[in-house]
Amino acid sequence: MTPPHEAIDGGAGGAPTPTASPTDSPIDSPAGAFDAARRQFEAQAAAAPVRADGHFETLGFTPLDVCYGPATADEAAATDYLGKLGFPGQFPYTRGIHPNLYRGKLWTMRQFAGFGSAADTNARYKYLLERGQTGLSVAFDMPTLMGYDSDHPRAEGEVGKCGVAVACLADMERLFQDIPLGDVSVSMTINGPAAVIWAFFIAAAEKQGVARARLSGTTQNDILKEYQAQKEYLFPPQPSLRLVVDTIEFGTNELPRWHPVSISGYHIREAGSTALQELVFTLGNGFAYVEGSIARGLDVDAFAPRLSFFWNSHSDFFEEIAKFRAARRIWARRLRDRYGAKSPRSMQLKFHTQTAGCSLTAQQPENNIVRTAFQALAAVMGGTQSLHTNSLDETLALPTERSVKIALRTQQVIAEETVVPAVVDPLGGSWFVESLTDRMEREAEAYFARLDKLGGIVAATEKGWVQREIGEASYRLQREYEQRKRRIVGVNAYVEEDDGTRPDILKIDESTARDQRAHLAKVRARRDRAKHARALEAVKEACREGRNVMPLLIDAAHAEATLGELCDAMRDVFGIWREGREF
Repeated sequence: MTPPHEAIDGGAGGAPTPTASPTDSPIDSPAGAFDAARRQFEAQAAAAPVRADGHFETLGFTPLDVCYGPATADEAAATDYLGKLGFPGQFPYTRGIHPNLYRGKLWTMRQFAGFGSAADTNARYKYLLERGQTGLSVAFDMPTLMGYDSDHPRAEGEVGKCGVAVACLADMERLFQDIPLGDVSVSMTINGPAAVIWAFFIAAAEKQGVARARLSGTTQNDILKEYQAQKEYLFPPQPSLRLVVDTIEFGTNELPRWHPVSISGYHIREAGSTALQELVFTLGNGFAYVEGSIARGLDVDAFAPRLSFFWNSHSDFFEEIAKFRAARRIWARRLRDRYGAKSPRSMQLKFHTQTAGCSLTAQQPENNIVRTAFQALAAVMGGTQSLHTNSLDETLALPTERSVKIALRTQQVIAEETVVPAVVDPLGGSWFVESLTDRMEREAEAYFARLDKLGGIVAATEKGWVQREIGEASYRLQREYEQRKRRIVGVNAYVEEDDGTRPDILKIDESTARDQRAHLAKVRARRDRAKHARALEAVKEACREGRNVMPLLIDAAHAEATLGELCDAMRDVFGIWREGREF
């Protein structure tokens, strides 16, 4: 019989119990390697900070250890513990990138928010921060996402509807009015025009007197998944990749606390992929950005630590946890073995998670609170660094303040009441979860081999192969729902008569668009025309000559060039992309 798993910490929040002795095995033996790794973990866990307000015991007052694992070196060897799992904070990081994880610091509770005008969203941010949110996440409206100003004809009817309208530096300033940008982490979900929006943000911080080196946060800026899933691209793939590398290079040199890319599986999953496809295509995109940055001449250990990931947490509880664990392991091995990373920080996959929007239902919307809760729990048990929980009404409209508060409270209940954060990788060693994790890795490697035969992820995307894979998976799952082979409570199971009641929903009227048009007219009238013209031409020249465009975009932001003007300047050089028919 396998011995019971043993605690790897001597008490609740205290120093780990030493296990080494003068009779330990030689370090070059399997037993010696296990003992050395264990001692290293114990030292790291003992030195790591511990939350003063943390409770590391059960509700029955039983002390909990920071981590549980093999009881003996023989058990570790039998399961290839060091090769496949390792202790938390140790290669290959299957069990997490920090030795004590949430004992030291809870995940960032980062609710995605944006609607109407910059002033409207600024008020929502202050509301969330006052209620315990610990980071900001910006949702932009469709014109902004597509690189158009709010007064462009294509923006008609869309201004402020699915996010906040940001068309110039003044909008970015209003968005963060009275919020010190040097003191709060900000995530921005923007892709095609990401470089321009980031330039607006940096310029707004400079006008607050905040140095670039103090800014912390993330720009999503993952353009490959736009061609694969979300379809909010502006330029063809190759110049778009070049812009991503521009931001990585600029961030590496100027903003050491900023994540210039959040490599995003979320939208791939929302488009209908399986968990495996989300894992493969997302990591594949990440490898493409690494290769592009190395080709630019950047040292992998200079930029890789600032790459981050963004995953979907769907309804298959254990599969999601296995996906997160497999992702860490694959990334660590590939960065070390293929790309030559030496720094552990380069090999540590850091990620944000959002619960699955595509799992929410308009029918019986209160059920969405339950769905979101266990999806969030899977993300926490999988070791996420930050988390967004969806609101119950998001399938109907942008969330109300009440539903946003419930979503935030869901995270706070997990953090404060479940005791889950007390133990790192609590499902580590489970036969089921370890089997799922191994299978996910094995099947992912087979998928990577198929991508290599197609010429890599970029070529496979340009050919439409990735899109077809996602489409076929989506169709198969939808057919199973329609045939009731799979059930959704309130939709094709436990259906109730519709009584006509609906939750209150947030509505954005057309006054936002009128005000935004008037605001942009004032910006254009007051700016220095000569300075503005020079700034736009400088951006075009940088695009034509292959120079990093970020410094010129920041200069143009200060010259009050608008989003649409800057994106049009780049369209003039790069052209646009029209996707072929794939089905």
